Amino acid sequence: MTETLAAANLVVNPSIEFLVDKCLREDGCRETDSGAVVAYSGKYTGRTPKSKFVVRDAESEAAIWWDNNHAMTPERFSQLKQKLVDYAAEKTLFVVDTVAGADPEFQIKVRFIVERPYHALFMQDLLIRPTEAQLADFEPGWTVLNLSHLALDGAEDGVPDDAVIALHFSQREVLIAGTQYAGELKKSVFSIMNRLLPERGVLSMHCSANTGDDGSTALFFGLSGTGKTTLSADPERQLIGDDEHGWSDAGVFNIEGGCYAKCVGLKRETEPMIYDAIRYGSVLENVVLDDHGRPDFADISLTENTRAAYPIEFIPNAKLPSVGGHPTQIFFLTCDALGVLPPISRLTAEQAMFHFLNGYTCKLAGTEMGVTEPELTFSTCFGQPFLPLPPAVYARLLGEKIDRHGVQVWLVNTGWTGGKYGVGSRIKLGHTRALLHAAFSGSIGEGGFHSEPHFGLEIPKACPGVPAEILNPGDTWADGAEYAREAARLRQQFDANFEKYRK
Repeated sequence: MTETLAAANLVVNPSIEFLVDKCLREDGCRETDSGAVVAYSGKYTGRTPKSKFVVRDAESEAAIWWDNNHAMTPERFSQLKQKLVDYAAEKTLFVVDTVAGADPEFQIKVRFIVERPYHALFMQDLLIRPTEAQLADFEPGWTVLNLSHLALDGAEDGVPDDAVIALHFSQREVLIAGTQYAGELKKSVFSIMNRLLPERGVLSMHCSANTGDDGSTALFFGLSGTGKTTLSADPERQLIGDDEHGWSDAGVFNIEGGCYAKCVGLKRETEPMIYDAIRYGSVLENVVLDDHGRPDFADISLTENTRAAYPIEFIPNAKLPSVGGHPTQIFFLTCDALGVLPPISRLTAEQAMFHFLNGYTCKLAGTEMGVTEPELTFSTCFGQPFLPLPPAVYARLLGEKIDRHGVQVWLVNTGWTGGKYGVGSRIKLGHTRALLHAAFSGSIGEGGFHSEPHFGLEIPKACPGVPAEILNPGDTWADGAEYAREAARLRQQFDANFEKYRK
């Protein structure tokens, strides 16, 4: 695609210093007191799923899960591509060459061509940065063209609104226009890997990962807002990655080379490693600054989906290269705004597949456009918006790997306790960390387990550092009968949703 943009002025693989200067001088960005760039994404401050398309052609017809992916004709893709190329003529664009996949056997080379220097800096932070030697003869396997200032015409361009994210697997190209939200860039790569890796027997996963001093690896599955980034950034363990991973016959590897943390309510006292990673070279999105350049992470006047992007090297205990062994523990994270699921529960193999295919959580405000308060959702495999293939493909791989490696799976509620959203309170981060550490050490089961009646979940009777009265959610509600009704109603919704995957 680079050749088709000959009329544009291409700035190829600029330095961090160059991009920071461009962001501050020409891209409407600001600088924090710690040296980080603060960028603003305009109209779109979250993903816009309705604008995402996959080209439907002979190569993709039989493979893609079309119930989950909007189809675009090859002709429409070509028309949009020409429109983007025409728009790019005589403009300055930034080319950033990157690698996705920390395991060399499963890497892909991705070239980003972007209009905003903020997006170029963002992708240098988020994906793996090639060495000088690798850049010397870099040949991209995929190209992502993002002309974010180009607003489309829905009627003329065949899209729902003024934005598009279009993936063409046959041509190995992605077109993005009309949205300046940088999260679309990273998730387009994840969608690509979700298509390519399973075909090679590798499970692609929407999860974070870390490892202990003993080499034990843990995975944290979950949608945005459930705690993937926060919980994997554990000072007592090494971080492998915060959001996207592959699980091969050799073990776990990070797809990315950076982290993308939610910032709402961020405090150094509770999340010191993430807080300190926000420095020169990192990018904040849609964060309000005071007159002295200090971020106000409590201010959500622009969006609740404020974000920080930074290279994984900015985390002091990051594991480099970002690979680990086969997991010994898997945690399914859910932000239950109904307040009926326990803070932690042990799952059988059958329950693990039930919860994986359901992928229950509550979307938090701001992650997607139009979500203004917690919204109950089922997102199969804890990542439905990014799945090109049917859920059974990912579920089969997960089940086989859990069985082969004897992995213990847990369900962890990082949402509400003592009642639903608006009545109860969010489970304390310190309590969740204590529960995870007890699972790692094995001490969580020393006092035994008991089964709750609605989901058959095994709840620990005690855990060091956690009040026993919060472990069973039924004990935390003022009205036990109301809790039972809410829990039964949620179980009915689980069962109804799961019917889609019974085969």
